[in-house]
Amino acid sequence: MQQSAVRAALIRMHAATVLFGISGIFGKLCQCSAVDLVWGRAVVAVAALGCICLVRRDPPWHGIAARDLTGLAVSGILLPLHFVTFFMGIKLGGIAVGTLGFACFPAFTALFEAIAYRERPSARELQCIGMVSIGLVCLTPSFSLADTATHGLLWGIVSAAVYGLVAIANRHFAGGMSGMQTCWWQNTVIIICLLPFAAADVPGIAALDWLWIICLGLLCTALAYSLYVSSLTALKARQAAVIITLEPVYAIIAAWLLFNDAPGLGIFAGGALILGAVFRLSRR
Repeated sequence: MQQSAVRAALIRMHAATVLFGISGIFGKLCQCSAVDLVWGRAVVAVAALGCICLVRRDPPWHGIAARDLTGLAVSGILLPLHFVTFFMGIKLGGIAVGTLGFACFPAFTALFEAIAYRERPSARELQCIGMVSIGLVCLTPSFSLADTATHGLLWGIVSAAVYGLVAIANRHFAGGMSGMQTCWWQNTVIIICLLPFAAADVPGIAALDWLWIICLGLLCTALAYSLYVSSLTALKARQAAVIITLEPVYAIIAAWLLFNDAPGLGIFAGGALILGAVFRLSRR
């Protein structure tokens, strides 16, 4: 019985990873700005996650402490910057370059943790940071800032750095909230933060773009996060971390199949180094 539960949890975790990975596909298809895309996605996610929480009789606003609100405010302010820069990386650099640029966030997390908590990085962490650095050099489409794809990689790296700060904030303000609750509140803060920038553009968003935004909010956020959280009841955190490492792989395969966007040798080499480094950090 326990073996079948673990097997089912593994399937849910891989399904969640695929859904997280294909978010870049919808971001690429969507023609509106990254800010409008992130705002609309957050609106859909808040509505869907709110319904899920209510069905489970666990309202997201139940049992919130002052410390929780502080942490949610900090991470919620950082997350819009992360998502906007991530989708800008996808739009400018392509799915492979954008997702692999973001995939180096565990290296930034290790670096920021060492600074924030005055913890000396281990030899493994330093090796992984070095591997990520070499991998990013291999990924670089061109060493000219006039190249749009290079801009995409830089936005992906900025997205990774910001998400590293989010991880530090989550560690510092970790409270008693469930993952679903946290996701609902963080998306609510995203809506509030981006509303002044997106309000004027919302009426002009095309119907087809709304379709991709709804897919992002329902499939790649609400459903993916539900599968992710439910799988953690039978999987260890390190198992989940290793599977999540495959997110860029699924994204690149999907882009290859849908857009015939075959990765080049530099992407294979850089991706192998970055994902290898992330895998080593996850095994920690």
